Amino acid sequence: MSLHTWWLFLMMTFVVSATPGPNMLLVMTSSARFGFAAAVATMAGCMLVMVLMMGISAAGLGALLQSFPAVFNTLRWLGAAYLAYLGVKCWREPVAEDAGGAVVKTAAVPAYSSLFRQGVLVAGSNPKAILFAVAFLPQFIDAAAPQLPQFSILLLTFSVIEAGWYLVYAGSGKSLAKLLRRASVLKMFNRATGGVFVGFAAVMAAVRN
Repeated sequence: MSLHTWWLFLMMTFVVSATPGPNMLLVMTSSARFGFAAAVATMAGCMLVMVLMMGISAAGLGALLQSFPAVFNTLRWLGAAYLAYLGVKCWREPVAEDAGGAVVKTAAVPAYSSLFRQGVLVAGSNPKAILFAVAFLPQFIDAAAPQLPQFSILLLTFSVIEAGWYLVYAGSGKSLAKLLRRASVLKMFNRATGGVFVGFAAVMAAVRN
């Protein structure tokens, strides 16, 4: 792999990872509502699945989904249903307030294992990510050279950039936490994030293999 090829992969991955999606929204929401440590647990779940997806794509299993549309569609509908569930849950989250409009008691911080599982489910809910990896990675691998070292470099590069953007979104969520002490703002935030999750679910349901 040439240095030029690696730089091209780095720049494209940087832009793709920066694009807001369910993973980034979940990390930001976890940080805003439950704190940075909670966001790290969510990030770990998302990262585990993303790295596994990249590995699966290298093994050629992504092509299996293209060959068997029923498998892809099943995963797609399950993912859409889970994102819709998260959206409705966020929208309906109760907010108690005092006479001055301040939040009386914020939601209890879920167990980190629960946040980790949520990250796993959200990141794994979009099977299109596997197909993207299958179409994206091979373009940067020289078939005439040993492929494992090349794949390892690309995977490490991807992991560092993806984790970096997770930290950026988690930091943004931490900044929002102060604003969410007002009940009216927290209600708006819950409904906005809930609406976005439902929107992601609708987009996923409309995707065709």
